This record gives sequence, C-alpha cells and structure tokens, in this order.
Amino acid sequence: MTRIAAVHGVLAPYRHAQHEITDMVARHCLPADADRRLLDRLHRSARVRSRHTALPLDRYGALDGFGAVNDAFIAGAVDLGAEAVAGALDEAGLSPRDVDLLLFTSVTGIAAPSVDARLVGRLGLRPDVRRLPLFGLGCVAGAAGIARLHDHLRGWPDHVAVLLSVELCSLTFQRADSSPANLIATALFGDGAAAVVACGARRQTAAAAYGPTVVASRSHLYPDTEHLLGWDITCSGFRVVLDPAVPDVVRKNLAGDVDSFLSDHGLTRRDVTTWVSHAGGPKVLDAVMEALELPDGALDVSRRSLAEVGNLSSASVLHILRDTLASGPRPPQGATGLLLAIGPGFCTELVLLRW
Repeated sequence: MTRIAAVHGVLAPYRHAQHEITDMVARHCLPADADRRLLDRLHRSARVRSRHTALPLDRYGALDGFGAVNDAFIAGAVDLGAEAVAGALDEAGLSPRDVDLLLFTSVTGIAAPSVDARLVGRLGLRPDVRRLPLFGLGCVAGAAGIARLHDHLRGWPDHVAVLLSVELCSLTFQRADSSPANLIATALFGDGAAAVVACGARRQTAAAAYGPTVVASRSHLYPDTEHLLGWDITCSGFRVVLDPAVPDVVRKNLAGDVDSFLSDHGLTRRDVTTWVSHAGGPKVLDAVMEALELPDGALDVSRRSLAEVGNLSSASVLHILRDTLASGPRPPQGATGLLLAIGPGFCTELVLLRW
C-alpha cells in the first residue's frame, strides 16, 4: 500500500502584498489614461493578501520575449525544485539515492533536458533513477501526480517515488493584455513548488508511519469543455484561457463524480473527515462547497492558502495537503480523506486517502 512519507512546500523568494502586484499590473497592462476600477475590484475579490514571485516586480516589464521568460523559468524551477525535493527527503528520513522514481510536473515553462534531469546531479540522485516529466495537466497535476506515484508503487512496492511540482505562474504575465481573463489570472496566481515522498508497501520508513495511505484514484474528463481552461501559446509565451463557466461545471458535475468514486469503496461523503481541495479561487471553492454540500469550515485550509500565497497551480493542492497534515491532531486510524483538484481538459482528479 502506498504511504505518503513527507510533503514539503517552498515558495519563490520575493513576497509582495496584493496591492503591490495590482499596481504593477496596472502599469503594464492598462493604458496610461485607463480607468483601473475593474482591475482593483477583480484583485480585491480574489481574496488574496500576498503572493510570492520568482523575480522582483520591476523585472517583469523588462523580460523580452518567450525565450527570456523561459530561461528565467528554468533557472527558478531548478533552484526551487532542488529545495523542495531535498526538504521532503529530509523529512522522510531518506537520502537522494533512495529515490527510484522522480515525477516532475509544471505547466508554466518548458525545458529539454527536463527540470528533473537537471536535478539528478545537483541532488545526488542515482544515475539510474526513473524519471517522468509531465506537462499540460495544469492545476490538476498535484493530485494526478500523487495518483501516478500510487500506480507505480503498486507495481514496485519496494520503491520510493517522489513527485515534484514547480509552478512559476508570474512568468506567464502578459504585458499590454487588459482582457478579463488576464486580469483575473494576475489577481490569483503565485509562484511555488512542492515535493511529495511516497513509499511502497515493502519500503516503509519511520516518517511514513505518520502519513496517510493512498487507497485509489480517479480521473474524469468532461466532453466539450477543452475551451474553458488552459493556455493559448503565443510569441510572448503562455496567454491564459480562463472561462467564467468553470464554477458552473464544478457545480454540475463534481458531486456525481465524488459519489460514484466513494461508492465504489463502500463510502459516502459523510464518511470523509478530511477534504483537501485545490485552491482554484474563491468562486471555485464556493462551487466545491455547494456541490458537495460540505459543512462550514471544511475547506478553511484551502482558503487560508489562497489568501496567503495565491493559487500555485499544480503545487497548490500539495501545499494544502502539507498544511492539513501539519495542523491539529493526527486523524484517528481508519479516517478517510479525499484530495481533489481540477484542471485543463476540463477535468477532475480524485485521490482517496486513509490514515
């Protein structure tokens, strides 16, 4: 049985209050004589107090073209990724040479050799470590990555597998774009990374005894929703696609998906004591609460994470999992948790956890 031995989250080096980012966006996205009341309202309604960025704010206006932006992504992703993996392995009581699989995911930059390959020598991983770089899953990749670790460890129960997510969302910033989608994105997304260490049934550690096990996972794509969320790839980089219908799709579909998944394991929503939801934004979190009829406070950890660091794309749900594991007493043996995320496709990923 797959057990989560450690979850370690890190943030990009430059922290800013929301109003500082709003002012930067106004300078670079709005005409000089434009009324910025819509921008201010969108940034206030995001319910984000602060965020971290890979670069100082005054650097973003000077980045010229996708090449320069992507070079900044590679440098930042390698640094943050190394910090996240090293921290997670230390918490799990394992060394880099114990790692048998390194799965890397990001949707905010590209690299060949991939970021995971660049980390092997830097971290001291074995030259024969299995690597699996994933691109394109977006915000759902934190949950999907845990699911894929579980798939691997079911076949290789003596292995140690690591998931690394690095998302430098600020580097997708589009100058001179005053579209609602871009203004909302600049209100929500932050930069960070997270690493998860998971152990197979025959490879347990002292640290692993304190983490939940992964019972099962489920993926679900919704037909004719590809246009709702993702990127348009342009000469200036990744231009956000963010349709306002996303919360409605969540309200319409999530409850049925969750109920069907839980039912296959003899469970109902009432049996779930811990909910770990990706912090997509306030409207998405409200839609999750409404669709699943969750009690007040069920997603408080997600809301706090959104307020403190913004939406970290695929790393977001992993930061929330870390915060959930670190807060309050450990759930009783046999307690059930459900980790969920949504992303481009449009899709959901569900991971059933048990303590």
